[in-house]
Amino acid sequence: MLQYERFQQTIQALGLTEPGKNVLLAISGGIDSMVMMNLFYSAGIKCSVAHCNFQLRGNESDDDETFVREQAANLNFQVFVTRFETEEHAAENHISIQMAARQLRYTWFDKFATAHQFDFIAVAHNRDDALETFFINLSRGTGIGGLTGIHQVSGHIIRPLLFASRMEIEKYASENHIPFREDSSNASDKYLRNYIRRQIIPAFEEVFPHFRESLSQNLEKLNDAHLLYQYAVNSLVSGIIRYEQNILYIDIPQLLQSPAPKTMLFEILKHYSFSSASVDEIFPMAQAIPGKQFYSPTHKLVKDRNCFIVSKPEPEQQAKFYIEEGTLTINNPLHLEFEVFEINSDFSIEKNSAIAQLDYEKLDFPLILRKWQAGDYFIPLGMGDIKKLSNFFVDQKLSIIEKENTWLLTSGNQIVWIIGKRIDDRFKITEKTRKVLRIVIK
Repeated sequence: MLQYERFQQTIQALGLTEPGKNVLLAISGGIDSMVMMNLFYSAGIKCSVAHCNFQLRGNESDDDETFVREQAANLNFQVFVTRFETEEHAAENHISIQMAARQLRYTWFDKFATAHQFDFIAVAHNRDDALETFFINLSRGTGIGGLTGIHQVSGHIIRPLLFASRMEIEKYASENHIPFREDSSNASDKYLRNYIRRQIIPAFEEVFPHFRESLSQNLEKLNDAHLLYQYAVNSLVSGIIRYEQNILYIDIPQLLQSPAPKTMLFEILKHYSFSSASVDEIFPMAQAIPGKQFYSPTHKLVKDRNCFIVSKPEPEQQAKFYIEEGTLTINNPLHLEFEVFEINSDFSIEKNSAIAQLDYEKLDFPLILRKWQAGDYFIPLGMGDIKKLSNFFVDQKLSIIEKENTWLLTSGNQIVWIIGKRIDDRFKITEKTRKVLRIVIK
């Protein structure tokens, strides 16, 4: 049976009994959350109640909302309710109803708790929920981290009933006459979690009567194993990756020397929304020719010579930015500062790739700032012949991402400066120069 003493030990371990702690209870009206609300009330913890109406079951959803309002008022808990257009959110984002509800719920919880200074958000997941999550993640290939089930603490989210089985919760509700609402969708096997709960786990129990207890123990062992695993990953990853200007570089030779390179690649890329299926396609490209590109919902990965490069994809940039004569500074798309001065005997050329010094009188305003295009050419400083930018990039050993992020400053149709890399010889300072345009990348 669910022991009140065990609940007290749990909330004490979570720090909820400390003076001044303020807890927001996520209450759906179902048996788990109603038992949790009753336990917090009995423990005398300062709480408020939050309820999400997903508007998925018509009057039944509205009745749940009314029920939660009434029950929270009976216990003198302040109640906050929000309503979501869940089906619309799912359609707009091309995700399932369940995923849409989860995103909406936790996003609102986080913002609301921060705005109203709640220390914790308590949700009523129990031990059986953790077992079901294990099967769901096992089928999705989430890696060892997903096989550890549900954690008792995840940031501000706490799960104080994770020690209790669903059977223990049902018995506690019956013996203490705790009212609750039954979600009619729980009786349908069309949802994966329900199917696992109603079909898969009972099938295992027919063969292994103590299956739930054994799996719960194994989840604890898997959690410990995951901690060791994560320690090893963190120890190895520093020698494989580096960051430059918000771009991630994965050193392929170092990756391939790691004990389990494909798994290591997954551990790196999962933080950039790449799935295990994506990694299955990306990993064989480690020894392929450069140029292959892969996309996650949030990032782009490019295979370069000796590394994978991960960045946020930019929309096609065909825009031109005009710089009028007399401009002192611009902030978009780059932060550049401009200075015009008369040359004198103290003048000297600054050898800094972030600075361009140009013969002002050779420039036609407005200058244009744009991305490079196929067919662009210039005369590199110190040379007399034209050179295609594509060949210049090869000589400079620029990665695909670096090429994409290269900006040009042009005067009419002539390139003045490959910004941050090389000026055009036609616009350099000479003995005849009387006025200088100095441009600095900030």
